[in-house]
Amino acid sequence: ATTATATTAITTTTTTTTPSLLSSPLRPFPHLSPSTQLPVRAMSTTVFAKDTVKSIEKLALTAPFPTPDPFLFCVYHKDKYPAGDAQMQAPRLGNGQDFNPNADYRMYHGKRIPGFPSHPHRGFETITATLPGSGCIDHCDSLGNAGRYGHGDLQWMTAGKGVMHSEMFPLINGDKPNPFRFFQIWLNLPKKSKMVDPAFVMHWSEDIPRFSADEGKVNVTLYAGKIDDKTALAPTPASWASDPANEVNVWFINLKPGGTYSLPLSSSDAVERYMYVVEGSGVSVNEQQVKYRHMAKLKSARATQLKNLSEVETDVLILQGKPIAEPVAQYGPFVMNTRDEIQQAFADFQVTRFGGWPWDSDAQTFPQTKGRFALQNKVETFPPNKEE
Repeated sequence: ATTATATTAITTTTTTTTPSLLSSPLRPFPHLSPSTQLPVRAMSTTVFAKDTVKSIEKLALTAPFPTPDPFLFCVYHKDKYPAGDAQMQAPRLGNGQDFNPNADYRMYHGKRIPGFPSHPHRGFETITATLPGSGCIDHCDSLGNAGRYGHGDLQWMTAGKGVMHSEMFPLINGDKPNPFRFFQIWLNLPKKSKMVDPAFVMHWSEDIPRFSADEGKVNVTLYAGKIDDKTALAPTPASWASDPANEVNVWFINLKPGGTYSLPLSSSDAVERYMYVVEGSGVSVNEQQVKYRHMAKLKSARATQLKNLSEVETDVLILQGKPIAEPVAQYGPFVMNTRDEIQQAFADFQVTRFGGWPWDSDAQTFPQTKGRFALQNKVETFPPNKEE
């Protein structure tokens, strides 16, 4: 769901422009702690090389982060929404393009309820990972699937040959603030999988693997991949992450003051690994400091130790994967291999609308009293504990 400005040209390995697309009337929106005792991972004694960090870059936290192949896009959403009214609306009206980085919260493409009304995707996947304590996202799509998730849940959606979906952020709490904190990550699909049938899976917070290390001073969440003997919940079947040989990992690591954590090694430095410091003061990586609002490109097959030398908690996100290493042609939420395929995506969408929109509103939300749920293929499922 989430970019601050509209894409104005197809992006490939070389810069191109496509007047026929730019003049098209169709302008799809470019996209958008558990209290239980956690198992403990033992620390090992290892010699850590200082050349593990390839480079460090400053981040604009309200803009998409640079990402390694096979990833396309990553945004960290942090919005301090106030209490909502009886219709779960914000106090102010959005302008349709509200990405103001200096505001306490943003309306994005929403009007009175923030979020991203219906828009198409083709050729990639979205991983939307909410953090504990975050508000809920209402999802609807052109296949009739839907859901409400938050509070540490994750939704994994493969767009494949094409899907329309919406992501709205209803302000469910009417008597207290509605803080939102989540990542949206775009994972590319290889050419052989770009036209698979759309699919999505919901990973409830209660089921997502988490563990602690360094005497409870480090907490790790596995959104994708594995660490030691712990494996994340399965992605959608056609995902690049579904093959363990691709070494796709998405980890969220919270380090308390003094916390130390050693990252597992990949099979080769050809496997890309980026680290983003999204909260706190910073983290030491093999004695090299990476500050808050900075990212580090790491050598994934080198022993890597993270240390929080500050007096405040620090949160980092790790993205890792074997590159797909294919050409990328992108226009907003269409990601293919060639310009011709992008133009075909526009043509297909104009004819089929990727199945149409079966919902009453392009910014569909669910009743305030409805809890977390997932509706897929007309079957409704719920988290293990339905009480919030």
